[in-house]
Amino acid sequence: MSTPTVLVHRDPAELSAAVAARLITRLADVQSARGAASLVMTGGSIARSTLEAVAESPARGAVDWRRLDVWWGDERFLPAGDEERNETLAREALLDAVPVDPARVHPMPASDGPDGDDPEAAAARYAAELARAARPEDHGPAPAFDVCLLGVGPDGHIASLFPEHPALYDDAPVLAVRNSPKPPPTRISLGFAVIQGSREVWAVVAGEDKAKAVALALSDAGRHQVPAAAAHGRDRTLWLLDKAAAGRLPARLGRIASP
Repeated sequence: MSTPTVLVHRDPAELSAAVAARLITRLADVQSARGAASLVMTGGSIARSTLEAVAESPARGAVDWRRLDVWWGDERFLPAGDEERNETLAREALLDAVPVDPARVHPMPASDGPDGDDPEAAAARYAAELARAARPEDHGPAPAFDVCLLGVGPDGHIASLFPEHPALYDDAPVLAVRNSPKPPPTRISLGFAVIQGSREVWAVVAGEDKAKAVALALSDAGRHQVPAAAAHGRDRTLWLLDKAAAGRLPARLGRIASP
């Protein structure tokens, strides 16, 4: 696993703009080198503003959106189109504005999908889809994603992996999460192995309420107590923060990002 690099931005607006610019550059570079790129989406307010910044960027044309594979790190197990679904957020903020290939967009199953109200079957379906997309060089049960975007909750959760939740002890590539401490109670999430199999993991975090969780994740906390401590990519791990989220970090861990 890679050693985290921590970059601190002035405020959420600057953070969103900087992550958007970084993401466009990364995806364009990967496509130039390998022809196609893959991205794992997340949810939350900072994810929305980041994706909106990508959509509004004059540089967005540097990405060939038809050659981008889009996946999700977790999802609320709700009907398709529900406003609380991360898929809905991503479509509204970015995907509806760019010419993605629908066949390369892989939302997690909805509760009104082919598996009905059965999150375990839905998780198995998504795991099978990931397995079909994996190549031998990925060395795992899923593609080695070029960028896996993650948010971090005040409790230190990533995706829908919550502290001390029974799902943390399941090694499956995709998990059904029942009785989530954060509503809605039923969710689907990538497991640690798939997240850590990504080439790059970017934890994008804003807000003073996240500062304690960020500090614990970048210390010696265990992943069952602070799941965000397991936010690592194979090749690179970035923690992209605003000043408020970085407020409890020792000065040696982070540096102010250049404007």
